[in-house]
Amino acid sequence: MNNKTINYEHLNTIYLRAILIFIGISGCFSVLFGAWFAHAGVNLSNEVQSRITHALQYQFFHTLALLAIAVWWKGLPHESKPIKALCFSALFFSLGIMCFSGSLYVKTFFDFAAIGKLAPIGGMSFALGWLCIGWAGINISVSNSSTDKDRW
Repeated sequence: MNNKTINYEHLNTIYLRAILIFIGISGCFSVLFGAWFAHAGVNLSNEVQSRITHALQYQFFHTLALLAIAVWWKGLPHESKPIKALCFSALFFSLGIMCFSGSLYVKTFFDFAAIGKLAPIGGMSFALGWLCIGWAGINISVSNSSTDKDRW
C-alpha cells in the first residue's frame, strides 16, 4: 500500500473505538450523576433541579443515540457514503453532550455561570447530529436502492 492510499477500515476502527470509549464514559457519568441527583439533589432549588434534570436527560438520550449510531456504523461497508454522515453525527452528539450537559453540570457544581453560554452551542450540535443521521438515511436509500428490494 502506498502512502496516498487511504485505509478506510483502519480509520473506521479508530473512529468507532473513540466513539465507543466516549459512549462508555458518558453512560457511566449519566448513571453516576443520576444517582447523585436522586440522593443529594432533593435539597437543591427547583431551578437547579430543573437544570440537572435537563442535563441528565439530554446526556442519556444522546448517549443512547450514539450507541445506535455505532451499531449502524459497524454494519456498513467501510467505504459507504453514510459513514461520513454518521461520523459527523457522532461528533456533533459528543460535542453536544460536552457543551450542553457539561456546561450545565459545571454551572451547577462549581457555581460558574459564564460556562452556561456553551449550552446553546451544545443544543445546536445535537440538532446538527440529528440532521446528519437524516443525511445518512438519504445516502443509504439512494446508494443501496437496488439491494433494499432484496432485503425486504
